[in-house]
Amino acid sequence: MKLSVLIPVYNEERTLAALVERVLATPFEKELVIVDDCSRDGSARILAELAARHPEIRSFRHETNQGKGAALATGLCHFTGDVVLIQDADLEYDPGDYGALLKPIQDGNADVVFGSRFLGGAYGRVHLYHHYLGNRFLTTLSNLVTNLNLTDMETCYKVFTADVARRLDLRSKTFAVEPEITAKVARLKARIYEVPVSYAGRDYAAGKKIRPRDGLIAVWTILRWGLFG
Repeated sequence: MKLSVLIPVYNEERTLAALVERVLATPFEKELVIVDDCSRDGSARILAELAARHPEIRSFRHETNQGKGAALATGLCHFTGDVVLIQDADLEYDPGDYGALLKPIQDGNADVVFGSRFLGGAYGRVHLYHHYLGNRFLTTLSNLVTNLNLTDMETCYKVFTADVARRLDLRSKTFAVEPEITAKVARLKARIYEVPVSYAGRDYAAGKKIRPRDGLIAVWTILRWGLFG
């Protein structure tokens, strides 16, 4: 089984190299499909240096900043693996959880796996309560319209068989891609599993990008894709 790790990047010069090294250290046959969404810092230079040293890396760049959803859509046009895993370029999520994330698919039980921050991973940073409430609200609303019982719809860690990944046809450019993906895998009647993952959330001072307006966009996206397809 070959794993394609899709990594969207925007201004992650502080964490990109360390994250890539952690992904490369995981014990799987893999490719890293990294999409630089027109970073303004040193991310492009770092990515070029990493790609020159590691043949597993396939890098792409947007000439204008378009958003996480657009970067994932680009990555989905270029992967070659049997399983696709989404990995943010920061260090909030631990590639050491890949084994647990892949197991339901390897065992033939799942088509899609979500890594939940709320099911008791090995560790989790105590973070902003308002963010937690916002996540719970969006997950609950998503569950209401998709009839799923997820605990963490907004998680970065979403894993798909290649067949499901090729059918996503992502349209959302922003962080709204998370509820869009969720609504679409529900509509596909995919077999969805959740597994606990570790989480070292960062704050805005450390580079966190999501903002309150992204929550409003997510509400619209949940209704748009969940109710109207």
